[in-house]
Amino acid sequence: MGFFNLIVYRYLKTFIVMARFDLKFLDRNPNLNDYIQVEKITDDYFIDCINITGVYDNYDFIIQLDKSTAIKFAKTLRTEINKITESEVTNG
Repeated sequence: MGFFNLIVYRYLKTFIVMARFDLKFLDRNPNLNDYIQVEKITDDYFIDCINITGVYDNYDFIIQLDKSTAIKFAKTLRTEINKITESEVTNG
């Protein structure tokens, strides 16, 4: 769950708008209710982790990654996205 702070300037008056929101990444199939969420947590041993939670086929799941594994995962994800982009350019 994330917090969003927005400072608004209007007629030289400043006020802060705060909103609570959940950012969910939905499955590409709109007929499914599957999704994932990503957030930073501190585990029971006071170590910062990346928590990936979600629902797949009506089952909840949790994946916890330490910082170095999360960095490797992000790099691998970017590489796979680049492969899709390259194939779209050559096929398009």
